[in-house]
Amino acid sequence: MKAMILAAGKGERMQPLTLTRPKPLLPAAGKPLLEHWLQRLEAAGINEIVINVSYLGEQIEAYIKARGGTANIVVIREGEPLETGGALFNALPLLGDEPFLLINGDVFCEMDLHALVVRAEVPAVGAYLVLAANPAHNVTGDFVLSGNGIIKAKTQESIRGGGALTFSGLSVISPELIRQYPNCRQKFPLREVFYWALEKQNIRGESYSGYWLDVGTPERLAELNDYLRE
Repeated sequence: MKAMILAAGKGERMQPLTLTRPKPLLPAAGKPLLEHWLQRLEAAGINEIVINVSYLGEQIEAYIKARGGTANIVVIREGEPLETGGALFNALPLLGDEPFLLINGDVFCEMDLHALVVRAEVPAVGAYLVLAANPAHNVTGDFVLSGNGIIKAKTQESIRGGGALTFSGLSVISPELIRQYPNCRQKFPLREVFYWALEKQNIRGESYSGYWLDVGTPERLAELNDYLRE
């Protein structure tokens, strides 16, 4: 299975740390956030990796060129960030025809990636999402996970009842999901595609109860550093 890491964002909430360094290269316990994922992908036997870059992307390109490792890593340079959906649409020629693992580069998660790709049940035109407990910055969650593994859109009832969970930024996606989405364009968010597929019940998933963090601010980066040092 191939993997793609989304790494093109400007990291505006992470300023001033990202004024001169792209967020994927910010260190967590002495290692760039991006490197945490690259090492875990290699350990899981996933050695075909695509990374999209834009803001300060030359630094990420230089880092990839200089690192060792076993993975074959292809970096796609975007003139401007294409958002998550546009990035996948742009990368489709490199991702092939089989489901691929998609990782938001600004999250940290200790999930066993090999076990995830083995058990992921990906519809032919769909995706398999990993959901996590709601953090303080997203208390109402994103999606509802039903008992049969089908993911549904959250409702006011599920919000009141605490039944919605947060999308972790990890998923296994069929490339046909992007190819068949009727509103693909140069720049668009992946959540549009997910909501389109939800109506067809083509999104499945699971919940994850281990350590997970959206590393979106300097405070959360400090939290991650404290966790890893412990």
